[in-house]
Amino acid sequence: MRANTLLYTLSGLTVVLFAGIGLITYSNDYQAAQATGKAQQLQAELSAAGLRAPSTEQLVNTLGADGGAVCLDPDDALRRGILHGQLTNGAGGPGQRPVIADNKVVQGQLLIIKVYCPVYLESFQDVVDDLKLEDVA
Repeated sequence: MRANTLLYTLSGLTVVLFAGIGLITYSNDYQAAQATGKAQQLQAELSAAGLRAPSTEQLVNTLGADGGAVCLDPDDALRRGILHGQLTNGAGGPGQRPVIADNKVVQGQLLIIKVYCPVYLESFQDVVDDLKLEDVA
């Protein structure tokens, strides 16, 4: 009787273990497929806009299925500050000055937001509309 109880317990634990492994594997495969689909969509958007499109593997590794760091509230004050800090003449310290940047500078980020986190697109578009951008390149 004790041997049967031990056998049933081990069998049950084995089934639970394999079910857990199956769920984890299924979840990872689903996320990988979703990330690949979004990466291919972004590649098409970038190419249509006349921008260089990275490989699908690079996009999947960088942005994943959720847009990565780009989609962590892109309208946040810190992220706006970082964007404004990058649109400068490149000098450090007191010589650093804002510049009129090319329109293409933010097009890639807008397309990433459009594909991966469209809920932020309108608010980030407002940030971009406030920038002085021209066709300079």
